[in-house]
Amino acid sequence: MTSVEPPPPTGSNRPPRHRRGAPRRGRGGGEAGSRPAPTEPANASLAMRPASVTPESNPTLTQPSNRGIHGRRGGFVRGGRRGGAQPMVNGQRVFGGQLTSPAPPSEGSLAGDAPEFIPGQPVVPRARNNQSRNQPRPRRISKSQAPDIASRTHEDITNGQYECAICTNEVMPNSRIWSCKTCWTVLHLSCVKRWSKNEVSTLQQRATDNGELPPPRQWRCPGCNLPKDELPNNYTCWCQKEIDPHSVAGLPPHSCGQTCSKPRAGHCPHPCELICHAGPCPPCGHMGPSMSCFCGREMTARRCLDTNYESGWSCGQVCGDLLPCGEHECQRSCHEGLCGSCEVLIDSKCYCGREEKSLPCSERGDEKQSQAEGNTWMGSFDCGAECRRPFDCGNPNHFCKKECHPQEAQPAHCPFSPDVVSHCPCGKRPLEILLSEPRLDCSAPIPHCQERCQKLLPCGHLCQQICHDGDCRPCLEKMQITCRCGRTTSNSVCHQGMEEPPSCTRVCRATLNCGRHECGERCCPGEKKASERQAAKRKNRGMAAEENVEPEHICIRVCGRPLKCGNHTCPSLCHKGPCSSCLEAVFEEIACACGRTVLHPPQPCGTRPPPCNYDCTRRPTCGHQKVKHQCHEDTMPCPPCPYLVEKPCACGKKTLKNQPCWLTSVSCGLPCGRKLKCGIHFCQKSCHRPGQCEDASSPCTQPCGRKKTVCEHSCSDPCHAPYPCKEITPCQAKTFITCACQHQKQAVKCLASKSSPGNTSKVLECNDECKRLQRNALLASALNIDPATHTDDHIPYSTTTLSFFTANQKLAQQYEREFRVFAADEKEKRMRFKPMQAPQRAFLHALAEDFGLDSESQDPEPHRHVVIFKTPRFVSAPMKTLGQCAKIRPLSTVEPVPAPKPVGNKEPWNGFLLSNPKFGLTIEELHADLKEEFAKEGLEFTVEFLPSEDVVLHAVSFSSSSWTQKLDQTLISLKPAVSKKILGLKLAGSVGLCAVDGSGNVVGREEENAGEGGWSQVAKGIPRKTVVEERGVGSKSSFTVLGMKKEKKVTEKAEEAVEDWEKEVEGWGDA
Repeated sequence: MTSVEPPPPTGSNRPPRHRRGAPRRGRGGGEAGSRPAPTEPANASLAMRPASVTPESNPTLTQPSNRGIHGRRGGFVRGGRRGGAQPMVNGQRVFGGQLTSPAPPSEGSLAGDAPEFIPGQPVVPRARNNQSRNQPRPRRISKSQAPDIASRTHEDITNGQYECAICTNEVMPNSRIWSCKTCWTVLHLSCVKRWSKNEVSTLQQRATDNGELPPPRQWRCPGCNLPKDELPNNYTCWCQKEIDPHSVAGLPPHSCGQTCSKPRAGHCPHPCELICHAGPCPPCGHMGPSMSCFCGREMTARRCLDTNYESGWSCGQVCGDLLPCGEHECQRSCHEGLCGSCEVLIDSKCYCGREEKSLPCSERGDEKQSQAEGNTWMGSFDCGAECRRPFDCGNPNHFCKKECHPQEAQPAHCPFSPDVVSHCPCGKRPLEILLSEPRLDCSAPIPHCQERCQKLLPCGHLCQQICHDGDCRPCLEKMQITCRCGRTTSNSVCHQGMEEPPSCTRVCRATLNCGRHECGERCCPGEKKASERQAAKRKNRGMAAEENVEPEHICIRVCGRPLKCGNHTCPSLCHKGPCSSCLEAVFEEIACACGRTVLHPPQPCGTRPPPCNYDCTRRPTCGHQKVKHQCHEDTMPCPPCPYLVEKPCACGKKTLKNQPCWLTSVSCGLPCGRKLKCGIHFCQKSCHRPGQCEDASSPCTQPCGRKKTVCEHSCSDPCHAPYPCKEITPCQAKTFITCACQHQKQAVKCLASKSSPGNTSKVLECNDECKRLQRNALLASALNIDPATHTDDHIPYSTTTLSFFTANQKLAQQYEREFRVFAADEKEKRMRFKPMQAPQRAFLHALAEDFGLDSESQDPEPHRHVVIFKTPRFVSAPMKTLGQCAKIRPLSTVEPVPAPKPVGNKEPWNGFLLSNPKFGLTIEELHADLKEEFAKEGLEFTVEFLPSEDVVLHAVSFSSSSWTQKLDQTLISLKPAVSKKILGLKLAGSVGLCAVDGSGNVVGREEENAGEGGWSQVAKGIPRKTVVEERGVGSKSSFTVLGMKKEKKVTEKAEEAVEDWEKEVEGWGDA
């Protein structure tokens, strides 16, 4: 029963074109096809028709014409809708257009038969036309059922029912097409071009990558899967007479309108007389030329349809031609070709007369006459038996040993007769010399000469046997014989090399032409050629030379590797590079998992199901709502369920909340804690399922842990319950041994076992330190000193050193480390530090004083640095480090010290120092910007650039003798204005006062004189600040362990360190 699905209603005369690649309705239906279409009028153009216009009559469904509507992309649209749901007939899709029919006007629409409207009266409903409801809906045009291919192709293309086998879109009358000459499949020209080029380019690319010759340009038709040599290039008519034909009304689609004129199949002399058409030409119905039968006795003319021009025809009479034997005639009916051999059976006798039988005439040999024992016969074949006819001597032992041959009337002469044999068997000596009397008959023995035979053997050597009868034996001389591969030479008997070359045990490791297998044969004849070929290949590595593989190393195995399709293996011989594409095709529909997206045959083997844009229809097994995602293959799982649920942990101790539903096993993270089978230990694995404890698959491996009997340590061997600890091996645990006074302590291994006490009972001997501590303890007891609370609080560093250490701990520790290394090295007497700033130099001076070293500053700024020396007053470095003294430093208070007054040797300010000047700063720019500020104070200035990239503005004044002090005060008052101007113009990063000597060296900066304290102030006569130590209750005593000795206050005169030695010397002269 045929079921036809109704076509979707169309809302306009131009239906939307079905795009290539858009999802179609699958075999099993789908969501897209199950949605109800919105209700629309059957013909929207008549819905708003005025009442004065006569409605059009309903067009009947007739054979569609060749004219159509051109779509947006050049496609040919046939009335019906090409997208959406399609009709189904017998479970298969039916492609066909359908014309829209006018729908009856609704009550609210305009119509000519509407009743007159009278205000105030009810509207009289008009009569409805029920006839249109009862009319059956016209069916869409199905595919053509014409008996021949040409008619079916023409009708389907005209009706828009012909599908391209590549893109599955319709082939329209205005499409550019290509037709296969084997299966007559019609395809889009663009599709088949891309199809052929992809296949050809793939094969050529693989051949290029493998260094092989490119294969012939062949591709396979997607309809018949047969190879084609010519690539499709042009769009022609069916008969290929016209390129790019135009559609003509009344002609079949893609026809030029001329006579086909293509030669018919079967060597018919009449060309096709139909109009240019698709498919094969029909059989010819004309009368053909007169043709004779095979034997040539009769001649007749028939229709080309009934004539086989290739094989001819038979009249049925007996042939009668003379057979090759020249005696008999052919008895076959009129036949094609030669008559063949004569098969008539004839009674025959062999040449020697022993065998008689019937043989076909064609198998008999030449007839020869034979005579023996008074009988004469004609022999015609050789029976193959030995003749054995006695010679004329009559000796029964002398007879003919030849095979069957024609016989003579008289027996043959005996070859052993005295008149025949005149020499010995080797032919060197005549019998007269060897015999005293001549031979009387053929039975007399033939003597030998007892010399070497010396006959030439086939190998080229001479026979070395003593004169003998019969044939010579094989050559037994020793010679160098080379094996088959030519690698091994051995001494062997000559005849062995003549029969077959010997084989050595060398295994050939040459690679076969496939590049995958080895030869592996013993004594391979092609091994030497393979070595030479590989050497030539390495020599010409850069040149792409053709490689000729020797015949012995051509792999004849079947490749057998799986092809990309995954269903077949490569049937070719073993080869290099990747295998070619699978040549099989799939002639079944390939659908996605839900069945709504389908690829129609034919398809290449191994084609995966198409990607589907519809939602997946699988329901999750957990029962939650499914996550929206696209349709996918069965091999891919659906996305995990994202809902959060409560799940018990694996061990069952807790119920965890907010766990993902897809998570099969959750863990609480707690240790298991179940007692193991050993009965001593507990499972330490984190949360797991029951039965998966540590000893589930193997015995307990935890350390025993029980206390040993030989020592106080626990057993560290693997669990051996319920057996006691063996305690045979020495204990490897760490223990401590001490001396008698408990001052010394040493870590050793216990090494206790049942056989040895180990180190548990050993005691160290007291040393001198122990004795010293014992004496100190006695002294402390005598002086009533508690050693537990008394410690040495002496600090060997000055307050300046400790203050700098507190502020710059990392830098101070680095310098202290260098000082201690210098102090420990007896060979070093002098050490120089790198240039640094004044505060750091002051710290080095203070630290050198604490160490008992001499120090001085050398070189002007900015290369001023500190050098320390070892003098006789140096003894050793302090025992305590700065870090230790900083911890025991007592609380101190600083007495307020009045501001120091300027001393006589202080350098007065005579300039400004600009730090971090801007890039490209010039002297002219500084004079132009700062000249006004300096002029207000009656000053001028010069500009000097230092090597440190700083800039000095050296002020100059023309005043009285005390101009230096006045200049100092003037620059201090001028600094705010100059700083504001310089920073505002961004001429430099910072501005400060400085002191410059006559050579242009900076001998003092504002930051150096701004700080209080430090070595520079001590050197320049500035008094240090006084530190008054406050000792609270419970503070540490100044007594040492050895007594109550007071600290002596040693006041040493501080040595002055001058910044500029030249200026200092000049001052000495003035004094």
